[in-house]
Amino acid sequence: MTFALMTFAVRGPALRTLRPSRRLKAAAAALVLSGVLAGCVSFGSKPPNELLRLTAQEVAPAGATASAKLTDAIVVLDPEADRGLDVTRVPVAVDATSVAYLKDAVWIEKPTRQFRSLLAETLRARTGQLVVEGGDFEVTGKTMIGGRLLQMGYDAQKSAVIVRFDAMRTDRGSAPIQTKRFEAVVNGVPAEAKPVGAALNQAANDVARQVADWIKAGG
Repeated sequence: MTFALMTFAVRGPALRTLRPSRRLKAAAAALVLSGVLAGCVSFGSKPPNELLRLTAQEVAPAGATASAKLTDAIVVLDPEADRGLDVTRVPVAVDATSVAYLKDAVWIEKPTRQFRSLLAETLRARTGQLVVEGGDFEVTGKTMIGGRLLQMGYDAQKSAVIVRFDAMRTDRGSAPIQTKRFEAVVNGVPAEAKPVGAALNQAANDVARQVADWIKAGG
């Protein structure tokens, strides 16, 4: 199981200000840490062999049309996410308090934007309605679908991929805001970029289908 970790080292003037005994201890600790990480961390400029992406498993067929006023459209917004997830790396929950990033697993685009596009395409396929994505449409659409992407990564203790999304539906007019949490888990996944990427795509599609059925049923 190999993860890429972020480390911070004390160098230069900051190290020289330490007492001799503490300076020796700090240098020894740095050597030990560099030896431990040498086998699993690479900071070179070589790009990964493959980039991960999300692709919709359900798509509107070629020639399919949806006719409606823009004011009646479903608008899918970029989901919010914390900084640990809103990056092009795949987060790994090592334990309850520690997070790393999976080695060689790099998204082609931030997962929040990819999930938005996947959800929009799934909505088109399952509802047959006019669906547009974010941008200037936010002020004109009838039904706004947003939310927060809570998790889209790998759980090292469970050897599982987890996608968790808090969806929020807002309809123009006096209708109340509706929220619902959706989740999909794929178990038995090895901690390697390719199988994790495939499992993330499977789980993200599962969540997108759940959200689409929720929207189609009226929330």
